[in-house]
Amino acid sequence: MIQKPRGTRDFLPDEMEARRSVEAKMREAGRRFGYREVSTPEFEDTELFTLRSGEGIMQEMYVFEDKGGRSMALRPEITAAVIRMYINEAKVAPKPLRWCYFADCFRYERPQKGRYRQFWQFGAELIGADTAIADAEVIMLAADALNATGVTWDLRVGHLAFMKNLLKDLEMVAQRRVMAHLDKKDFEGLETTLADMGKEDLAGSLSALAECRTPGEAFEIAGTIPEKERVEQMTGILDESGVLYSLNFGIARGLDYYTGMVFEGFAQNLGAENQIVGGGAYRLAHLFGGDDVASCGFAIGFDRVMVSLGDVQPAKDTIAGIVYTNEGRSFALAVARAFRAEGIRAEMDLMERGLGAQMAHASKSADFAVVIGKREADAGQVTLKNLHSGEQKALVPAAAIAEVKAYGAR
Repeated sequence: MIQKPRGTRDFLPDEMEARRSVEAKMREAGRRFGYREVSTPEFEDTELFTLRSGEGIMQEMYVFEDKGGRSMALRPEITAAVIRMYINEAKVAPKPLRWCYFADCFRYERPQKGRYRQFWQFGAELIGADTAIADAEVIMLAADALNATGVTWDLRVGHLAFMKNLLKDLEMVAQRRVMAHLDKKDFEGLETTLADMGKEDLAGSLSALAECRTPGEAFEIAGTIPEKERVEQMTGILDESGVLYSLNFGIARGLDYYTGMVFEGFAQNLGAENQIVGGGAYRLAHLFGGDDVASCGFAIGFDRVMVSLGDVQPAKDTIAGIVYTNEGRSFALAVARAFRAEGIRAEMDLMERGLGAQMAHASKSADFAVVIGKREADAGQVTLKNLHSGEQKALVPAAAIAEVKAYGAR
């Protein structure tokens, strides 16, 4: 028996409906902010991702050679593809562009709870706005999207200007080593690494920066920075917006990629793999041959959101089971069409069962039985039976539809 590939999942109807209901809430949050949905190919030129993240990322990707000898990769994330699309299709479009997406990504890594080889992301990219309020809007959208799902989480917001100022004398390779320790809150390893570099004096400042929770404290540690007013404006806007967050200037999300504001969110009821959102301000378009446009965005790990939420119960459809005889089949088909045209889920028997067997099946899966035999067909009526209360009555199809709709609206 052939099994599904490792790190992938099958979703049965109940789970798929639960996922779609949560997904819809995220999409609605994007719509309210004016973000319009876009879609990119599931595979791209491998170079699109190595230009951003380096050749090392190929070990984590599904890379293949197509029949034309070109190196292709299943997308490991969406941001690079969206910026590539901006350069190809919308470079001269009026700014800012507010785009969002919901898509699957692929990474070749060890599967574990909340981490899969095929996974889904909801995200947004704001292209062409380089202001404090633009930074704040992206954070507000991420917060609204997650809050709409009902997940319990903590939001941490930072700015890389402080860390960049402290590390400005280090080469990028050395900066990455330092950031790796900060990202893991490994202060002992941080001290050892800085000692090896002859930069022991930075250990105390970096550790303190990771612990401070106000811009004023961060300025005292890192000194005055050109972005001082931008940071103060952004945090002021967030305070005015009512977003619940804490400041964390120890967030290390890539000094060679992110350019300013950064933020992360963590589910409160997950274990080690509890990060459910990450984002920040960046400049990426110039790497792909475009203009040096300011951008800001985020990605939400949808699968971890679903794990955090646990057993999600989506809104249940009201189901009408169309129970019919051969003599009533033509009328039953017309009645089923009428129910469906009004948005009601109507299921007809496909097994050529008798009325008794059809009723038994409907009682297990439907809310109403719409019974149509020769008598009903001749009269242009149906016998509508509420399978919960047992009440039944003869009605014309329009009245039966109205009653079923009223039941579903309760």
